[in-house]
Amino acid sequence: MLNIEKIYEARDRIKDVVVKTPFSFAPHLSEISSCEVFIKQENLQITGAFKIRGAYNKIASLSDEQRACGVVAASAGNHAQGVALSASKFNIRSVIVMPESTPLTKVNGVKYYGAQVILAGANYDEAYTYAVEYGNKNSLTFVHPFEDEEVMSGQGTLALDILDDCDSLDAVVIPVGGGGLISGMGTAFKSINPNIEVIGVSALGAPAFKNSYELKKPIDSISVRTIADGIAVRDTSKITLRYALKCVDKFVSVDDEEIANAILFLLEKQKLVVEGAGAASVAAILHNKLPHLKGKKVALVLSGGNMDVTLLSVIIEKGLLKSGRKMKVTVTLIDKPGSLMRFTELLEKLNANIVHIAYDRTEVSLDYGDANVTVHMETKGEEHQEKIRDALKHKGYLRDC
Repeated sequence: MLNIEKIYEARDRIKDVVVKTPFSFAPHLSEISSCEVFIKQENLQITGAFKIRGAYNKIASLSDEQRACGVVAASAGNHAQGVALSASKFNIRSVIVMPESTPLTKVNGVKYYGAQVILAGANYDEAYTYAVEYGNKNSLTFVHPFEDEEVMSGQGTLALDILDDCDSLDAVVIPVGGGGLISGMGTAFKSINPNIEVIGVSALGAPAFKNSYELKKPIDSISVRTIADGIAVRDTSKITLRYALKCVDKFVSVDDEEIANAILFLLEKQKLVVEGAGAASVAAILHNKLPHLKGKKVALVLSGGNMDVTLLSVIIEKGLLKSGRKMKVTVTLIDKPGSLMRFTELLEKLNANIVHIAYDRTEVSLDYGDANVTVHMETKGEEHQEKIRDALKHKGYLRDC
């Protein structure tokens, strides 16, 4: 059974491997939310996420015979690296089964820690099935990412770290996918201080655990779709749900737009790179999902920082557009010498900095002799953008911008 004694045992096992990550006051978040907000920066953990805690505790608790045979896991993300690194610490074989579509950077990240990688299946569920079968055939111990009490005990050590730094919390907000982290942390918090409110946050595009919690029975999703891939879990674990029903006080969800805003906020205001799952707790505070916490001392768990750089670049670009720091306009010009120069001279006078320009004279809706010009420019906010729009309309550029 998962209990506080097992969590303390787990802390002793993992203390020489995991990093004591920062627990710091977040002034901008505190001002926005009217709470006293602290962030637990588990995105700075070794391997970049909390998963190393549970993976190492599981492998450390195996018998010598089990470890001698090796371990197997299914994961396309943080759990894979946690298992691979943990196995390398014991100098044992590890096999990680990843979906065939897994990006090369993630595959190489797991191989770096010495694991054998097998690409199998179109998605996590197919990779999971393959891993279980492979483990049975080759006498490998399967290390589940969350449906395992030793794994949950390891994740629960994160709560002990927080309480070491702050024993007067009112609430803690924890991202939830499969439920292993909140089960372990919630058990620890409620055992030590039952007055701490334990709040789970799921992605709106992966609603299985939240729905199951509210209905008090496992409800699986047909599919999941979210940028928070670390909490994109389709099916609900009966085991973690049972613990969550005992120790979780409230559940909320955030959508991808809110998660993206939180990622960008953490990058700009906290100077932290945090993946979608890790930013879910911040998204809940930023977007006023928890108004009852105003005036209280709150801890937010940043569960991981293994952000895909391609996705990060898209989030940054969209964020600049939404905040008025970038603008895209399309206008129609007469396709003759000097037209483009006069247009760009106008933008120069308006202090708009052009960063990209595209010229198209083949659009079928255009009259012969016309061309569409699309310009991406850096601007200084909504007021500046409105001034640019007014000037373009005044000068007779026909395309609405």
